[in-house]
This record gives sequence, structure tokens and C-alpha cells, in this order.
Amino acid sequence: MDLGAITKYSALHAKPNGLILQYGTAGFRTKAEHLDHVMFRMGLLAVLRSKQTKSTIGVMVTASHNPEEDNGVKLVDPLGEMLAPSWEEHATCLANAEEQDMQRVLIDISEKEAVNLQQDAFVVIGRDTRPSSEKLSQSVIDGVTVLGGQFHDYGLLTTPQLHYMVYCRNTGGRYGKATVEGYYQKLSKAFVELTKQASCSGDEYRSLKVDCANGIGALKLREMEHYFSQGLSVQLFNDGSKGKLNHLCGADFVKSHQKPPQGMEIKSNERCCSFDGDADRIVYYYHDADGHFHLIDGDKIATLISSFLKELLVEVWWGDWLPSKTRLREIVPVYCTKTGVKHLHHKAQEFDIGVYFEANGHGTALFSTAVEMKIKQSAEQLEDKKRKAAKMLENIIDLFNQAAGDAISDMLVIEAILALKGLTVQQWDALYTDLPNRQLKVQVADRRVISTTNAERQAVTPPGLQEAINDLVKKYKLSRAFVRPSGTEDVVRVYAEADSQESADHLAHEVSLAVFQLAGGIGERPQPGYKAAETTHNINNAFGPGTANEHTVPKQCRDGSGSFAKETRALRMRSALASHRKLIMIN
Repeated sequence: MDLGAITKYSALHAKPNGLILQYGTAGFRTKAEHLDHVMFRMGLLAVLRSKQTKSTIGVMVTASHNPEEDNGVKLVDPLGEMLAPSWEEHATCLANAEEQDMQRVLIDISEKEAVNLQQDAFVVIGRDTRPSSEKLSQSVIDGVTVLGGQFHDYGLLTTPQLHYMVYCRNTGGRYGKATVEGYYQKLSKAFVELTKQASCSGDEYRSLKVDCANGIGALKLREMEHYFSQGLSVQLFNDGSKGKLNHLCGADFVKSHQKPPQGMEIKSNERCCSFDGDADRIVYYYHDADGHFHLIDGDKIATLISSFLKELLVEVWWGDWLPSKTRLREIVPVYCTKTGVKHLHHKAQEFDIGVYFEANGHGTALFSTAVEMKIKQSAEQLEDKKRKAAKMLENIIDLFNQAAGDAISDMLVIEAILALKGLTVQQWDALYTDLPNRQLKVQVADRRVISTTNAERQAVTPPGLQEAINDLVKKYKLSRAFVRPSGTEDVVRVYAEADSQESADHLAHEVSLAVFQLAGGIGERPQPGYKAAETTHNINNAFGPGTANEHTVPKQCRDGSGSFAKETRALRMRSALASHRKLIMIN
């Protein structure tokens, strides 16, 4: 490690005085003009991580759904996962080190992680379409090269595409070709093969309006659409030709404001979807015959995917490991995790099949190697309907981006399932009914006074807060409420649901008052009265006993959604392999 060269180059990417940043699930994010030193240092860190793992590491320059003026960076681990938690700490420490401490911090990381500095390193880099991204990517490259690392700059990519490239490179091409063309071909081939099996019921002409948030998703979808055009026609809006990234458009805007993006006219019952700025989130929506807006978020996406996979599994292996129909209702239990997609992904990896989605539309499905082999074997050996179902499972596995949540991949999965099941968007929406709910924020002097347990659904501190919430919940039918500290600002997020919107509003307000009084609220006391944009929809667990509806949700599994809960669940689906292992699915 040439410490002299690092010091020289670091001076060209000087850290602003007093700037402190925290690496989280989304990496680093702030105003673009404050990130040059962070990019350089993340290039350094990526090389150390590559040397330690003896693998290719990814660096993505993006701020996802943040405003265009912001930017950010995150590292991608060998199998396309989020960066390991211990290395998140190293990232924070390195980004915040003063210039005179840089050498010591790098040496400390190398020693603590037993990095062999003689090991070769390889880093792949991608960026979104923000005006600042190209220059910031060059700062990453500076960091990689000064530590002697090799790199490949993919240029403009969606975030999920970079995750895919890392996964492909570290599996010797077994997962796919580590090229944009390879990504397009793998997904499109699987989609076309699936949709060939569709009947003409449901929406006979498969067309879809796509809001691309004026981001990278438009560029990549336009490059890709000719590969799958025989199965789906897409009409792109907010494609970056005019308008600002994520401004009045995109998945986050649509979910938060419960209305269509600017620049898209929607006819009655027309199927539409929105990506976010880096195309790792997707939500669907439509207007009904009366002009009312209906959002279909990550919860209903998970419901659709899970039920479809369950049907295929039953078709392929009925009788082998499903002795009676009574088992069907036990196939998809629900697991909850802490807020953040990284917690969901890691939970999903524990099982044989995992489908996970945050309510914001970020999610995917994971399949263990054992399951993939079993399905491939079945597609070759079984006959008639069972073979057909196994082949569909084979294609659906290829259609998912198992490295990360991927708006393009998820869109094609959803469109294939709707076509195969002959479902309209209204029929999909009718799979279950949401309970009325409300989300609020309470400003506090220090959000750290609140700690939680049980996947952030129960407050541990301050003393008396959870007891107060329990007493308030008892006043309303079909109700529950959660509080948790924000990860980014000194506010506490409050979520409440009940049998009516009025009751949900009252419960949310009363819980907000309890937080204000017991957790050090500052400023004006919470007042009743809410804006329509604050309301979001919440999954009402379609996997309880009986037909899913607002009365069949086990309390311990009903989970909040929206910004309160990037709130996350892990929904798992069981079945047994010949070895009697459990096949599991996660949402």
C-alpha cells in the first residue's frame, strides 16, 4: 500500500471540514457537492474489500429516489448483496476521517480484516443519470487505481443491473453473462417463454404504461424493449427527455402522494406502473370506472408472486410432499424483520424459496441451489402438466434478479403472472382489502431515546411508552400501532390502523401525543387533522386462514407499510423436498 500516493491523491479529493456522514442500507447520500471525498475513499474501501474476499466488488453511484441535486454511493458484496454490516462501519469511519488520519484508518481496516495487500483486486462501477454522477464515478476510479485495483466502468446502469453484474462475475458466469446484453437476453428469453403459455383471457392486449421517474430506467427499458415486445408493449413516460429526476414522478412520489405521476394520463382501468430513479422499486396503480386512484404496492406484488409460485409448486409435486389440501393454508407463513431491505434479503437467504418486498415496491425472490436443481430435474423428467409447470418455474427463476430488487425484472414477472393467470389489474387489486391506516411524525430532541424490539413493533424505551400504546389500542376495533425512531432525522414515526379511517386517525393522534409526552417531544404538540397525502395503504395479510380480507389478518403478522415501514416483512412459503427439507418463501 503506497501511503504516500494515497495521501497525494486524497488531497485532490479533500474532505469538507465538519462534514459527518453515516453509511446505511442505502450507502451514503447527501448533496452531490459534498461527496467527492467520499467517492474517492469508497474506491479505496472497495479495493480492500475485494482483496479480503478475493472477489469482484461493485460500487454504484446513485441516490435512488432522492432529488436530482443529491447523490450517493453504495458498495455491492460478492453475491450482489448489500455490504456486510462490519464493513458499513469501516465505510463510515473512512468517510469521516480527517486527512491526517486517513493512513491510520486504512491500516486499521486492513489489519482488523486481515486483508492480504498483495492480493489482486477488481471493482466494477456503475452510475445513474444525475448530472453529478459521471464526475463522482471518476473519483471512485481514482480511489481504486491509487490502491492498485483493477476496474471495469459499466457507465450508465440501473442499480439492480450492477448487482447482477457483480453476481455474474463472482459465479463464473453460472448466473449469467456479466454484460448489459446478457442481462437483457436472460430476462427477455424467460419472459417470452412464459407468456407463450398464456391464454387470451384477462387483458388480451398486453400493454403497460411505465413512469420511469426521468431516470436510468427509461434508458435501459428502451434498450431492452425490442427483446420482449412480442409479449408486452410498453409506453414510457417521464423518460428523461424533459423534467427533473424524481420530481412529481416515480414510485416514491406515487406511493407517498397516492396519485399518478405528472405527465401521465390514465384511462379507466388502464394498467400503469412507476419505477424510482435508479429502477430498483416498482409500484402499480390504476383508476377505476369512477375515477378513483388505486395503488398496488409491494405488499400486493408479494401476494401475487407468492400465490403463483405456490400454485406451480403444488402442480409439480402434489402428492410427493403435499398429502392433503389442509396443508395449503400452512404453506405461506409470514416473518417480520427490522426496517431495511438488507434485513429482508438476509432473512430470505435462510430458506429454500424466499419472496420479499417492502411496501415501497423494492423486492425480489430468492431460490436456493437445491431448489433450482430440483426444479430443473423435474422439468426434464416429469410429464404433461407437471413438466409444463416445472418448466414455468424454471423460467420464472431466470426472470427474477436474485441479486437485488429490480423494477424491470419485477415488472416482467408481474406481467407474465397476470397473463398466465388471466387476471386484470382490478382482479389483482381485489385479492385482499386494506385496513384504514395513518402515518405521522413526531419531532423529538433525540430520537435515540426510543428503542424497539420484535422487528420494531414494540417499544422498549422510554419506560411507559409501550404500555400507553397498548392501552390506546384497546379503545379501537381491529387496531394496532407502532412507533420507531427515524433513521435519518430526529423524529419518531407513528403508524396506526383500525377498522375505520376515523378510528385510525384518532389512534395515530393519541399515540403521537404519548410519544411527545414520554419521548421528549419538541415544538408544537401534535394536532388532529391530516392531509390526504399522509394516508398510505397497508397489507392486510392475504395468507391467514380462509380467504384473505380485512378480518382474517393475524395481529402478529399484519405489518405497516409506507415510509414508516420501509417496514418489512419476511413471508415464507413451505413445502418439502424429497429430503423433507422445507421450501420457503418470503415477503
